[in-house]
This record gives sequence, structure tokens and C-alpha cells, in this order.
Amino acid sequence: MNDSQPKATSSPDSSSPKQGLRSRAALAKRKLTTRHGWIGDYDYAWLCLPSLPFSKRSRRPPPFYALDAELPLLLAIFTGFQHALAMLAGLITPPIIFASALSLDSATSAYMISASLIGAGILSLVQLSRIPLFGGYYLGTGLISVVGTSFSTLSTANAIFDAMYSDGTCSSTTASDGTVTRDACPDAYGKLLGTSLICAFLEIGLAFVPPRILKRIFPPIVTGTVILLIGASLVGSSGVPNWGGGSNGCQNFPTSGIFELCPTTLAPRPLPWGSPEFIGLGFLSFISIILTELFGSPFLKNISIIVGLAVGCIVSGAAGYIDGSSIKTSPVITFLWVHTFKISVYPPAILPMLAVYVSLAMEATGDITASAEVSRLPVDGIEFDSRVQGGILSDGVGGFLSALFTVTPLSIFAQNNGVIAITRCANRSAGRWCCAFLILFGVLGKISGFFLAIPNPVLGGVTTFLFATVAVSGVRVLSYAEFTRRDRFVLAAALSFGLGDLLVPGIFTHLFDGVDNPSSGLQGLFNSITIILSTPFLAAGIVASLLNVILPREDEAAAVEDGYDSEARESSELEAQRNGRGSSEGKMEEA
Repeated sequence: MNDSQPKATSSPDSSSPKQGLRSRAALAKRKLTTRHGWIGDYDYAWLCLPSLPFSKRSRRPPPFYALDAELPLLLAIFTGFQHALAMLAGLITPPIIFASALSLDSATSAYMISASLIGAGILSLVQLSRIPLFGGYYLGTGLISVVGTSFSTLSTANAIFDAMYSDGTCSSTTASDGTVTRDACPDAYGKLLGTSLICAFLEIGLAFVPPRILKRIFPPIVTGTVILLIGASLVGSSGVPNWGGGSNGCQNFPTSGIFELCPTTLAPRPLPWGSPEFIGLGFLSFISIILTELFGSPFLKNISIIVGLAVGCIVSGAAGYIDGSSIKTSPVITFLWVHTFKISVYPPAILPMLAVYVSLAMEATGDITASAEVSRLPVDGIEFDSRVQGGILSDGVGGFLSALFTVTPLSIFAQNNGVIAITRCANRSAGRWCCAFLILFGVLGKISGFFLAIPNPVLGGVTTFLFATVAVSGVRVLSYAEFTRRDRFVLAAALSFGLGDLLVPGIFTHLFDGVDNPSSGLQGLFNSITIILSTPFLAAGIVASLLNVILPREDEAAAVEDGYDSEARESSELEAQRNGRGSSEGKMEEA
């Protein structure tokens, strides 16, 4: 089989619309009526057969399909489906966590999952399109740059929700033993959406800043620190607590109320938090991911998260841990705006959400670079800079539109780069089919009900691995830094705040308790500062960015080189002295 890159089809001449129409019709007919148009020369067995021990199978990869190459229809559908499956875990996790944090009912929670899937499908199409605008600017990357809810938004939103329950925006119920239970607060989600809507204009503005300036302001030492702490904080705040049974309050072992057992006392088989049964279910999902990586086919390796969820759900369902009420009550067909939220602005959340959009621009730059690299496109030059500009602009516009879709900011995902690398298909046709599958998954309401029925330990075992991969991505970005003395200083200062927040979460919670009768505006400012300081990646990112700007940039490369030169001179002089002494001693012996 030829490993050469398939040639892209030539576009029809725009000066002859009839000829162009006939050319497109002939292309469509060839794709739909010929074996090559449907199947092509791709080795589907290579993609689907597992890597069993002692099995003899060809390791020669299939040809690489570039951005605009002619792609067989079956391969486009197949790889698009694989992209959609690879995205599912990252798309369903944030709505589930948001709904749990706000104690929302199952119908609203299922709708939030559906809205997330539909919104991701629509806005991914915008990123794929690369629409030309004025003055050489674009909207979208033109790559398979799919979008999803950023985990930076997830971490910040949890801190914002905590502040809303603390200041009385959302109500809570206190039991006789002192246990505090959060009441349902859908308005809090509406306030998050409204605040996100107005803050999206910051990222839209950042899209018109030259990429070289953004890279100078946010080098790898800053972006890597932010991504590392996003993953680490989510492991501790959501992943592991859900693995133990739930992150809704049952992990605090209250002596009364519905959270006395996990996930609640109303569940089919409630147990205390951290019970062996819960730990075992989460570990089963976790080990399934590892076994898939060991023995799975390239197709399964790309969707190992879904495999872990499927295995955990099968076993937990057979053991009676799944509550199927969410599946029964979910509609067969749904769409956006079936449920709506009262959109408003929560002033204390403005500064944190502005910081989130800055982090989204940083993440987008790195994700677009990785996507271009794996798609075998240049990662520098005017064309690449325009892809970065178009991607950041599409992220900002997507943040605005996603709020109108009742979804938290949808930004560029990097999870699909692995699918491109393994399938060797960077063609945008696969991306369009991926968007179609995402919209279909969202429209079919029963699918969202099924995701909502996943037991917490199964979800926790999978998301712990998923959030840890985010932290590993941060480590990888940090590896691009030169780690000069200045870089090490910036990293140490940033981690002082980030790790401090991570290990002692309540250190800044009572920072302004001593202020007597502050005005409403001043109290809102205090709450904003508290949210920022209590969110590890925000505090660390701000410290790293400020120090990166104000610390003088020494010419450390020259200093190091001078140091090496001086050391080399000293060692050569010492060697010369030794050689001279040795030669004189030799002459004395000869005499």
C-alpha cells in the first residue's frame, strides 16, 4: 500500500459556474457510486484490529490524508465518529459537575448535557471553516479544531458557585447536626452565563493582538503552570471525591440528611463515602483504560475513556448501582432552549471570568500549534499566525454564542490531536462528520439521560485519569521553557500561591472578614479577589504573568556562554600546566 499523501482535488474554476457545478456533481457521483469513493485505499483492519500478544499483523500505517485531500466517504464517517467519541467524556463531565454543584434536578441536568453536545457541534463547524474577514483576519483555524467546555472554566465556576452560596445569592439548608445542604439554584448558572457573555469580548479583543506579542506575554513557563494547576485542582475537587462516592457533601460524613450516604440515601445502593465497593468500581474503569492502551486497536485507544465508562457502567448496572430514572424521564428528542436560565451578571465573577478568557487564549495558542503540527502544516509564518488569530477570535465569539446556547464557554480542545496522529487523517471532512455526530448525540435526549445515570465512582475513576492528563499537558508545556534562573524564580513564585491554594483551600476565604459594613460595591470587589485567590490556577497564573512582565530579561544565554568560555579557559590553562609539568618531569627522568 502506498504511503504517499493523497492529492487534494482541484477546485472548480470560479469563472465558469456551469463547469464548476458539473465538476461537483461528477465528484459526488463518483463518491456515491464507486468503491473507491466509498472505501478508498485505507487499511481499516489496521485501525480496528486489537494489538494481541504474539499476533502477526502489519504495522505499516495507512496513507496520510491532508487537510483538503479527497477522503473516502466511509473513512470520513468512521473517523468523524471516532473524533466524536473521543470528545464525549470531556463534553459531558462539566455539565454533570455544574449540575451537581448547584443541586439541579435530573431533567435540567440532562438538558445541560444535550446543550453542551449541540453547542460543541455547531461551534466546531465555525472553527473548521476559517471564514475570511476584513484586513486579512479570519474566523476559525481551518483545522480539525473542535471545541468543548474548558476545564479552566470548570475550576473557576466551582469557586464562583461557592461564593454565591456563601453570600446568600443561593440558599442553603442547615440540619440540626450542623450539616449544610445546598438548595437547588438554577439562577446561579444563569449568572455564570451572563457574566461569561460580557467577558467574552476580552478574548475577541485579544484575537487582534499579534501572536508574537501573546507568546512573549504568555511564554511556556506561564501557560504550563496554569494548565498543570487546572488539572491538579480538578483531580482533588472532583475526580477523586467522585471516585469515593460523590463530591456533593456526602464525603464529609454528615450524620443526617440525604447525603448521610453516597451518592444520596435515595440511591439504589447507597454506601458510606470511600466504601470498598465504590473504590472497586472506579478502579475497574481506571484499569479498563490501561488495558485498552495495552491491547486495544488504534480505534479503541483513541476512545479509551469511553471504554472505561462502558465497562464501569456494565458492571455497576449488573450489580444494581445505576438509577435509571434519568433515562426514563429524558425526552426522546430535544434541542437548545428547551430549558432556559435567567441570564444576569454576577459582579464578583467578572474579574475571575476575565482571567478565564485570558487563559482560554493561552490554551488556544498551544492547542492550535499542536493541531497544525500533527496535521503536517507549518507552525510558523504568516499562514500559521492567521490560524492562531482565527482560532482565538472564534473562541471569543464562541464564548458569546455558547452563553446564548445556555452553555459555558466552549473553547478549542486538544483531545482530538491524538486521533489525527493515530488515524493519519487530518481532513476537514472527518471534522464535519464529527460535528454532525455531536449534534445528533445532543438531539437524542435519551443519550444525555444515560450519561447522567453513570454512577459517581465510575465517573470519578475515569475523570481522575482525564484530569491527570490535563496536568501532564501542563508539564509538557513547561518542558518547552529554558528553565533559566529567571524562569525558575517565576515558577517558584507562582507555585507558592498555586500549591498553597491546592493543599490548603480555605486560606483566603476569610481574608476580608474583619472589614466592618463594606458597601455593596466594595463587598463585590472583596468577593472577586477572594474567588481569584482561592482558585489555584488563577492565583498562580496572575503571579507568573506579572513577574514575567516586570522581571528584567537578562541575556542569560550570553552569560552562560561566557561562563562556559571562562571555565574552558581555566580548564585549558590547568591542562596546559599539567602537560607542561608532565613533560618537564619526563625530561628529568630521561636525563
